[in-house]
Amino acid sequence: MSTAQAVETVFRIESARIIAGVARIVRDVGIAEEIAQDALVAALEQWPESGVPEKPGAWLMATAKHRAIDLVRRKETYARKLAEVGRTLEDVPPPDEPAAPDDIDDDLLRLIFTACHPVLATEARIALTLRLMGGLTTREIARAFLTSEPTVAQRIVRAKRALAKAGVAFEVPYGADREQRLASVLEVIYLVFNEGYSATAGDDLVRPALCEDALRLARVLAALMPKEPEVHGLAALLEFQASRISARTGPDGEPVLLADQNRSKWNRMLIRRGALAMRHAGSGPYSVQAAIAGCHAEAVRYEDTDWATIATLYRRLVELIPSPVVELNRAVAVSMAEGPDAALPLVDALSREPAMHAYHLLPSVRGDLLERLGRREEARAEFERAASLTHNARERALLLGRAARM
Repeated sequence: MSTAQAVETVFRIESARIIAGVARIVRDVGIAEEIAQDALVAALEQWPESGVPEKPGAWLMATAKHRAIDLVRRKETYARKLAEVGRTLEDVPPPDEPAAPDDIDDDLLRLIFTACHPVLATEARIALTLRLMGGLTTREIARAFLTSEPTVAQRIVRAKRALAKAGVAFEVPYGADREQRLASVLEVIYLVFNEGYSATAGDDLVRPALCEDALRLARVLAALMPKEPEVHGLAALLEFQASRISARTGPDGEPVLLADQNRSKWNRMLIRRGALAMRHAGSGPYSVQAAIAGCHAEAVRYEDTDWATIATLYRRLVELIPSPVVELNRAVAVSMAEGPDAALPLVDALSREPAMHAYHLLPSVRGDLLERLGRREEARAEFERAASLTHNARERALLLGRAARM
């Protein structure tokens, strides 16, 4: 790996913590992101000559915080800022390790709640937090929303301006304000985990760092809000999903389908954590999805999967959050419970949904159904179309391989 690649890799992993740490000093997430980018440029300039530091994340954090301190000191209102942030401005290196997972004052949690302020529209809150906390590109966020890149870019720019104009405090809110922002925070964590679990673009199917951050934050929220059922529902869902990560790819990073996964590689401790979280979950969307994931986790073999229950749960999920993507997942469950001929009409109906025209999993699922029905030539065309729509190299290779076998 070249020095430049090492810098970009470290920054991708650490960018959220850097932005969050700087935001506590400058009180402006837009400026914090710019300072974090400045630290990245400094690393690209210095590391090729000096070498990659022993603790590159701490180096980037220290560089960014020092620049933030310099910026505050240059402002005319420095004395007032100093009184506000107190010890934060002391010119000392940051800790080498992030805060403990149960620390409710965690900067990442502050960053999410700040970006999810009600001054922003829901879509803007989620897009901005994915950008700042997940380090996702505009394209990746657009794919998560099934919308265009220019639309997402405008949301992010306008969101930063709105937060700065409103003077939103960098803090974890309390009382009614916290409840008001919770739905957006949960959705942000959910989308960040999904991007880590199945990367939208790039050469890797899985980005474990995003999954770890999302799971950690879900646990923090569960400790912070123990009486909120959907918080526990989300935590259970992510625990169950995270338990399968190591089995989702082969030795060379190639995707391994659920039916072919070595279930001895599933993390039983995470499955137990998911089951414990389910005891406190409710009947909302995240809790229903957790129940679906729990059905998979309970099956010792793929053949033991209770697809009828999963199909019923997906029907309930469609009632809670009507979505063509959820409908597609329900169709898959129906195909396993009742056969591919029962599911194909459901998938064909979804092909008329505008939001699904560029969604690669629709032709992928249709190809699978057609293959199981013996319509191999039609299946090949669907797999090829799905491969042309995905931006993930690993998924593309898998789909082209399936097409070739037709």
